[in-house]
Amino acid sequence: MTQPLVQQHDGVLFDLDGVLYAGPSAVPGAPEAVASLTAQGTPHGFVTNNASRSAESVASHLSELGILASPAQVIGSAPAGVALMAEQIPAGARVLVTGSAYLASLVEAAGFETVPSAAENPDAVIQGFEPTLGWADLAEAAYAVNNGAAWFATNLDYSVPRDRGIAPGNGALVQAVSYATGQSPQAAGKPEPTMFLQAAQTLGLRNPLVVGDRLDTDILGGNRAGFSTALVLTGVNSAEDAVHAEHTMQPNWILRTLEDLFNAEHRGLQ
Repeated sequence: MTQPLVQQHDGVLFDLDGVLYAGPSAVPGAPEAVASLTAQGTPHGFVTNNASRSAESVASHLSELGILASPAQVIGSAPAGVALMAEQIPAGARVLVTGSAYLASLVEAAGFETVPSAAENPDAVIQGFEPTLGWADLAEAAYAVNNGAAWFATNLDYSVPRDRGIAPGNGALVQAVSYATGQSPQAAGKPEPTMFLQAAQTLGLRNPLVVGDRLDTDILGGNRAGFSTALVLTGVNSAEDAVHAEHTMQPNWILRTLEDLFNAEHRGLQ
């Protein structure tokens, strides 16, 4: 008899939006699934492209939804984006942050000076998801990039699942600036493999299962990291999307819900 999928791996790396929650609400069955992993002693972490909140805030939100989590389990794209920028921009440089206060705090902690507008002649722009961003914010980013500032993005997700449906993500806002500048940013976050590898190292995993709802970020990134991947059908992409996707974006498994992690029968794609 085939083992349950979770028993074929030494841990699980979850995406968040569309997998464990959508906006302020838990995905049905997600708290129970994570609780089962905890009861079984299976290590698990949370890998998210959402750069608007700190690891502490994410862990607190998960706990409020009945999903026990600690900040150490949360790997996000905001620190990855700042680290990418720090590799190329010297400490002390001026940076325009088009994103959240959390992202700005990370930029300052890394030794950069944050500035409020393109009029301050920033050396770089870093852009991350923040629901309150508006046209004026994107315009300032475009002015700075057109004036020669280096441009970085925490991630390039075009959409994000919310409680009311699918909404524009950071990639869509990045695209608006790209149209105005004719340029593209250097990006951290998924689908780059870095965060998955960092999460596996943090948790001491060698053969984790990556579970996500997006083929172009979660599944592609997990595949690039050399890990097994599972698409769960509670978010952006469908089973039909997976079947017709490029090979690099095809998951090893398709899950109807997270309950399928514990079933002996599960649908394989590769």
